[in-house]
Amino acid sequence: MSQIKDLTTGNIFSQILKLAIPIIATSFVQMAYNMTDMAWLGRVGSETVSAVGIAIYIVWFGASLMFITKIGAEVCISQSIGRKDMNEAKEFTRNAFGLSFLIAIGFGFLVWLFTGPIVSLFQIESDFVNETAFVYLRIVAIGMPFTFSNITLSGIYNGTGNSKVPFYINAVGLILNMILDPILIFGWGSIPAMGAEGAGIATVVSQILVFALFIVLLKGKNNPLNTKKYLGKLQKKFLNPIIKIGGPVALQSACFALLSMLLARVMNNIALGNSIPFSVQSIGSQIEALSWMTALGFSSALGTFTGQNYGAKRWDRIQKGFFITLGIASTIGLLSTVLFYFFGAEVFSLFIKQSEPEVLKMGIVYLIILSFSQIFMSIEITATGAFNGIGKAMPPTIIGIVGNVLRIPFAYIFAYSLVDVLPLFPEYLNSDSVPVTSVWWGLTLSSILKGLFLFFGFLILLVRHPENNQELPFQKKWINLLPSRIRQQAAVISPLNQKVNKE
Repeated sequence: MSQIKDLTTGNIFSQILKLAIPIIATSFVQMAYNMTDMAWLGRVGSETVSAVGIAIYIVWFGASLMFITKIGAEVCISQSIGRKDMNEAKEFTRNAFGLSFLIAIGFGFLVWLFTGPIVSLFQIESDFVNETAFVYLRIVAIGMPFTFSNITLSGIYNGTGNSKVPFYINAVGLILNMILDPILIFGWGSIPAMGAEGAGIATVVSQILVFALFIVLLKGKNNPLNTKKYLGKLQKKFLNPIIKIGGPVALQSACFALLSMLLARVMNNIALGNSIPFSVQSIGSQIEALSWMTALGFSSALGTFTGQNYGAKRWDRIQKGFFITLGIASTIGLLSTVLFYFFGAEVFSLFIKQSEPEVLKMGIVYLIILSFSQIFMSIEITATGAFNGIGKAMPPTIIGIVGNVLRIPFAYIFAYSLVDVLPLFPEYLNSDSVPVTSVWWGLTLSSILKGLFLFFGFLILLVRHPENNQELPFQKKWINLLPSRIRQQAAVISPLNQKVNKE
């Protein structure tokens, strides 16, 4: 019980900040596995980066499935704690971990079994890229049961308000990965240079260590909810809420991963088989993760904070927590915009050899284009955390999936119908490469739309919810932006709110 943090009273800003920082640090640690691989492999060559990029999409898809149990555990456990029902919280913990282990084993086995067909989906012409991707993916598939279970174990701790333990454990794994990467990739002494294969081995060994540390601590004093039994018979009573809350989030993230793979194929078609744009996007997506992982950390913190206060029926704190987190996330988005737009060359050059100037120049363009969407992406992620915390994961799922699907027609429209209106970036690109940027303009436009829809969607929920009698910041200005029909309904609900509160 000493490990549980009560988020239903106290200073909201400091609570969210204290909860978010370890989550962000943990996310950065998890992301740093791929970024470390990319940074070292970029010194090997862009084709090796492309090969690992293929595998990362598959790992991303598998990790998306784990949102079923990670988000489900975070929200269900936090809501149980808000209701002061610790036995229920323990049961959610056991069921979430048990389900996650089954999913992780099953997915890892399928990836290992169908590695060849998976790699061929990307339609990369280079035999070296395809063969390297096959070997790397086979290796990381072996470690998936550990890698993916670690995600849920982190979520269990987050749900109790204790986000520091996952950070410490994952940091140890990252340190080991950073030590092993250069040794196994380039060789050292009697150890031969293994390239991408060495990077895969380093990642798997590190994740096994992280899993082992989690298991050891779960048996000690730092285990959440003071229970030492984390595996047992799965119970429908507890699985259903976990899947109901985490399922839509996992569906959205999995669709995002699948659509990103499909979008990579679209980009390869537009690029006529040239692997350079794919290398750029593989590296660029890792760089962009700096901003969305930070926002996602605050989103997870907001989800846990909102979950506890939803269980305690503290709508005043839910509303304040949302706007505080929104302000923090928007600041992060603004800083990312400045970094990507003005310092794209310095950032991208950290991940690619100077002997490949064409890759570097195209990477600068990628970051410039994505810079315009960073604030809206941060808003989207924040609103998603707020929706998840109150158990309404479906609205952000629908908006997220629709927005991501639109990226494909956006790419084709910009590439073929509106290619003449696209910025040329003559100092970085030749005219033949301009159509490839259509994919990245589609990413930016969809992120802007998703951010706006989810922001106003949660505003409407706050205005219309019968248990919320708190006035929104700048309420009159926000209300004027809402459709007149909704404003009229809110005006009817408001007196009812006041009546309920008086009673």
